[in-house]
Amino acid sequence: MSALVPGDLNAVFASRNPNKTRELEELLPGWRVEPLTAGTFPPETGTSYYENALAKARFGRSIEKRPLWVLGEDSGIEVAALDWGPGIFSARFGGDDPVGRLLAALSGIEGEGRRARYICELVAVSAQGDGLCGTGTLYGRIGHEPRGSEGFGYDPIFIPEDEDGTVAELGHAWKRQNSHRARAARALLEAIEAR
Repeated sequence: MSALVPGDLNAVFASRNPNKTRELEELLPGWRVEPLTAGTFPPETGTSYYENALAKARFGRSIEKRPLWVLGEDSGIEVAALDWGPGIFSARFGGDDPVGRLLAALSGIEGEGRRARYICELVAVSAQGDGLCGTGTLYGRIGHEPRGSEGFGYDPIFIPEDEDGTVAELGHAWKRQNSHRARAARALLEAIEAR
């Protein structure tokens, strides 16, 4: 499965997040990605992004019988003042208002305490059961109020290094080149091409 034909269905993504599914298809040139159809997904019980991403991919592989790649992903935000949390608990930490909750947690904190990083781990499991991975990190800081309309999750308050705008202000085109998920996707493609 090294040759990829644009337009073919190349991967199934073990996720319920339509934003991530759409983003991954944009980040894997020539691939077509569809979400995994599953009634329930197993809980995230890993102690790292990699463990969670691998568990999702293996779960998807156990369901998907077609000879496709199955992708699993885990990502999060880590903030200096929160002892580099919430990390793998980012989605649960944020709940329905991730931006508001993080801003409240950082109330009164300035400077170095607002340093942050986005991390993404992307795992692909082949029909033969081979697992490959790619990791991406985006460094930056947390702003003081939400800005921008493109993006999701913590994007309206995450300001990347060497930028003045938030990820949500920089927009989709910028994310396709520079986000933590874009970097993880490039690393994964390199691993697939090198196999």
